[in-house]
Formats: sequence, structure tokens, C-alpha cells
Amino acid sequence: MDDHWQNNVNQQGTEIPTYGEGGGQEYPYQADFPQQEGGGDEDARSDATEGHDEDAEAMYEGEYQGIPHPDEIKAAQRAARAEARKKARLAAAMPDEEDLAEQYENIMEDCGHGRFQWTLFIVLGMALMADGVDGFVVGFVLPSAEKDMCISNANKGMLGLLVYVSMMVGAFVWGSLADKMGRRKCLIYCLAIDCVFSFLSCFAQGYGFFLFFRFCSGFGIGGTVPIVYTYFAEFLQMDKRGEHLSWLCMFWMFGGLYASFTAWGIIPHYGWGISLGTQYQIHTWRVFILVCMFPAIIALIGLVFMPESPRFFLENGRHDEAWMILRQVHDTNWKAKGEPERVFTVSNITTPKTQEDEFIEIQSDTGTSFQRWTVRHTNLLKQVMQNVMSLAAPDLRLQGLFLAIVWFTMAFSYHGLSVWFPDMIKYMQYEEYESKVKLFHRERVERFHFNFSLVNQIHKEGEYVHDKFMDIEIKSVKFEDSLFENCYFEDVRSTNTYFENCTIKNTVFYNTDLWEDSKFIDCRMENATFLHPKKGCHLNFQEENDIVIYMVSFLGSLATLPGNILSALFMDKIGRIKIIGGSMLISAVCTFLLLLSFSQGAVILFQCLFYATSVAAWNGLEVITVEIYPSAKRCTAFGVLNGTCKLAAIIGSVIFAKFIGITKIIPIFLAFAALACGGLLATKLPDTREKILE
Repeated sequence: MDDHWQNNVNQQGTEIPTYGEGGGQEYPYQADFPQQEGGGDEDARSDATEGHDEDAEAMYEGEYQGIPHPDEIKAAQRAARAEARKKARLAAAMPDEEDLAEQYENIMEDCGHGRFQWTLFIVLGMALMADGVDGFVVGFVLPSAEKDMCISNANKGMLGLLVYVSMMVGAFVWGSLADKMGRRKCLIYCLAIDCVFSFLSCFAQGYGFFLFFRFCSGFGIGGTVPIVYTYFAEFLQMDKRGEHLSWLCMFWMFGGLYASFTAWGIIPHYGWGISLGTQYQIHTWRVFILVCMFPAIIALIGLVFMPESPRFFLENGRHDEAWMILRQVHDTNWKAKGEPERVFTVSNITTPKTQEDEFIEIQSDTGTSFQRWTVRHTNLLKQVMQNVMSLAAPDLRLQGLFLAIVWFTMAFSYHGLSVWFPDMIKYMQYEEYESKVKLFHRERVERFHFNFSLVNQIHKEGEYVHDKFMDIEIKSVKFEDSLFENCYFEDVRSTNTYFENCTIKNTVFYNTDLWEDSKFIDCRMENATFLHPKKGCHLNFQEENDIVIYMVSFLGSLATLPGNILSALFMDKIGRIKIIGGSMLISAVCTFLLLLSFSQGAVILFQCLFYATSVAAWNGLEVITVEIYPSAKRCTAFGVLNGTCKLAAIIGSVIFAKFIGITKIIPIFLAFAALACGGLLATKLPDTREKILE
């Protein structure tokens, strides 16, 4: 028997295993009740066996068929694992001692998988869903927000870029802090920042404030992904880890479905709104942002009732707190399974205490409050930077580089094509619309009352004399080299309408959004009058937003459902490496089908196919990232890799968008090359299926 698996024998003769690591400090935990005097033995035995038949308890239902008891299976697995580690240590000339990783895995097996993990699964799933929702918010509100706040095309691009930059910075910062401050605490900070600034962005009337609030919101939500996967993985035993982390990935899909569905149901009904004076408007796109906060709020409330990761406490020498949480997990699970009599038998957990921890504690107890605050945060920053630099250590450098390249290639292709698909559909819609434009050349219209809408027209060298344009909509109309003399415009609403090189004589514009600074390009104004102009950007309440973009996003998110299910079912059976490599290579083949996308329907079909085949690679990457790195660096490494993913998304989005309307070949070739290289390189990553979290 291993020297470090000791058995403490109590007075009743019950053997209690003691988990410990050589050379460390022992932290014994006493039972909740004192040892009784006199008849304590009989009372204890009576309490333990009350309502149970000793003969019945001795038998296990499967014993009649020769089926081993689950506890026997676990014991055999532990013994085999311990023997394998012992041989590895002997081969490496290492001392024969049980480390925290093996110790923690055995404790989690004793705690089991049950109600506690499923409760945490829902709470962290809502946090991940909030991240999925946030990825769609800006894209869905921009078509409406640009009208409401006069956002130019250049500023629209800046908004999308800065949101991704903020998420990249947030992933790096919060991932690094979570290894030193705690997973739960940092995740609460992330969600709180997201909720506060998302709420403020709903009421921002100017583009500058809206941009600032969305940047801060992205900084908060950007840290959720690294923390969520690390946090949940540290409550899972080895044989459950791959499957249940993959099920957790489905909440990102739920976020896309939720955002698409609510946007579809709220934003197109643009006529609804609240006006508080002339300068304060609340329209449906702002309501949509409020509704998108619900997953983050639910996750934030749920986290209040969840404990910190005990693995984080053990890594930081907080043994008592870790023991209490592990006992909570154990009791919650076994009571839910109808076995409340099971006792949490861990009495000692030992880990060495570092000199660095002692130094910080000494310094934190001296000096003034400000000095103590300065010492704590200076050391925190120092430890965070050391943790980041340690990722380049020789034992982590090569596999970290391979993993970063796979993350980058996957994100470059996925996010690049995610921009290309809807933009390609919009371009096809634009081409179809342009093909139906009506051209009027050298027409002369005199003393005519225009009381009908003008849509998708070009008027060249026309003459309009004593005409009236009253209570009409002018949409996608262009007047070139035309004359307007003694005309009258009243209550005119225009969209994408311009007058170029025209002559305007003795003409009145009353209560219209046709004003001199924006709608008239190189025009000659002779006695033109503008009365009560609707300056600024004004919403056309009678024009519904194009719902195709919401439908495309909804179908794309829904298409990932089969891939999510299959990856969860087979993650532990065929391994992470085959899941990642196979998914990326199949996705690479699917990109060639995009050459056949000659219609909007074909683009939507191939988009769904690509998403369905590529989602398994994402799930595998998130699982293997958690498993490769040790606990002290796990969140930091995940944050760096997730930040790399956001950087790749920015680069891919910019490059792929440049080729819309020019050529399909270059984006498709770039996506294929990146996916193929990443898929082949993924085969060089280590197999972590049976790896204990270090």
C-alpha cells in the first residue's frame, strides 16, 4: 500500500483515508460531533444502522450476476492509475509521493457527479450564453443604431473593431487575474461590468458614449470564456470532464439562438418607441439590448450562491476553505442520490506552502492601510506577470505554440466566414435590387402633384416645374443634372436619396429631412427655402428592417446543434485530438462548396453546413486547453489563447469583408488553407483524455 494513503482508525474500527503530500503541512478536519462517552459505540452503531438490514446491506444487487460494485471499479481504477504514476516516477527518478493532482482527483471521485455539478452547469452555462449573446448584439443593432445616432460607415467599422479589441483585452486581463484572485470572484466582476455598461449603452444618445459603454461591456464579457471552462473543469472528475465540458459549450449556441430570436421579434417593429422630449428617444433596438442582459443577470445571481473552486484554494494554500467546499459537494450529491448516510471521509489535505505566500502575508500585516493595499496589489501584478511569462517555459512552450496556432487558424476562418456569409447575402440583395432600378431620362413634369412614393429610381436631366411633393417617401432615388423650379416639398421622408449637380430655384422644403448639408451634392441653390428641417438622422417608422439577417443568424446557430451533441458523446470515446483535427479538415472541405453559392439560399445552406462541421473543433479546443495547463496557469493560458482567438477574428473579419463583391476565390482559399493547416497541426497536440488536471 502507498505510504501516503494512510488509514486513520477511529474507535469504532472504521478506516478513514488520509490524503497528504510529503513535506507539507497537514490540516486535519474533525467530525461535526464529539466522541461520546460510555455507550457511544453502541449509540453510534445504532444510528448508523437504523432502518437498515445488515444482511441486505452486505449484498449488492448486481452481485448476484457477478457484476462488480461501482466502488470496486473506482478502487481498481485508482490502483491502476497509482501504479502507472509510480512506474513513471521510478523511470524519472522522482520521489514516490502522491501529489495534489492525484489527491484531488481521488477526492472528486469520492464526491461523485450529481446535483452540485448540474446546478453549477446551469449557472456557468448562463454566463457562457451571455458571451454568445454579446457577440451578436452589435451586428443586430447597427442597422437601427446608425439611423438613430447618425453613425457613418467608418464609425460603424470602428464600433465592431473596438468591441472585439475590448473582448481580447478582457480575456487576457481577467484570465490572468482569475489564477490569483479566484475564478468565482473574477467571473462575478466580469458579469457585473457587462451588465452595468450594457444597461448604460441602452440609454446613450450619442455615438461617443455608446461606443465607450460597449467597449467597457466587451471588456467585462471577454473574460467569461476562460473562467467558465476552468471553473467548471475543476469540479469534474477525469472520466466526466470531456463530455460535460462539451455539453457546456452548447450554451454558446443557445446564446446565438436567443439573440437572433429576440432581435427578430423586437427590432423590426421599429415604430414602437418612447420619446422623452425632442432629444431623448428609446426605440426597439435599445429594448433589445436590455433583453440581451437577462442571461448575464441570471448567471450573476446564481454565482452568489456558488462556492469558489476548491482547487484554486488548494493551489493557494487555503486548505480549510477547500475542505469545506469539497464536503459541500460531497454531501449535496449523495443526499440527492438518496444516500445521505455517506460520510465525507477526507481528514487531511496537505500541500506545501511557498516562501512567496509567507512573504506576502508578513508584508500585508504591517504598515498603514495604504501601504498594505500597495503591497498586496503590487505583488498581485508581479505574480500575474510572472504567471504569463511562465507560459513560455520549456515544458509548455512547444505545445503552447501549437495550440495557439490551432486557435488562431480556427478563429481566422470561422469569424472571417461569419462576416462573409451575411455580407454576401446583403450584396446579393443589393445586386438584385440594383437590377430592378428604373431609369428616367430627360423627363419634363409640370404642375403635377406627387402623392405616391418614389422607390429605386434614377432621374437624369429632368425638369420639374410648379410640382408638389407632399407626404411621400422617397427611397433609393437619385436626381442627376435636373432642374427644380417653383416646386414645393412637404412632409417628405427620404432614405438613401440624393440630388447631384441639380439646380434648385424658388423651391420650398417644409418639414422634410431633405436639407442642404447632406442630401444635395454640388447643387446650385437659387432662392431655396428650408423651413422646419428634420436635421440629423431620422428613423423611418414605416420601413421594417430586413429580417433575413436575423433568420440567417438563427439558422446558423441552430445548425451547430448536431455537432455539439456528437462532440459531447464522442469527446471521451475517440479523444480530443481526433475531434479537433477531423472537424477542422471536414470544415476545410466544406468551404469549397461555397464556390457553388450563386443564390441567397445556397449561401445560407452552406453556412449551416460549415457551422455544423466546425463546432466540434471549438469544443475540442476548449476542453484540451483546460487539460493541458496546470491549475496555477490554467486561466492565464486560456485567457491568452482566447485573446489570440479575438485577434484572429479581427484580422479575418477585415480581410474577408474586403473581397465582398470582388471575388469568392480568395476568401474561400484563405479559409481552406487555415483550416487544413490547423487541422493537421492539431494531430501534434498531446492526448489528454486520461490526464489528471495537474
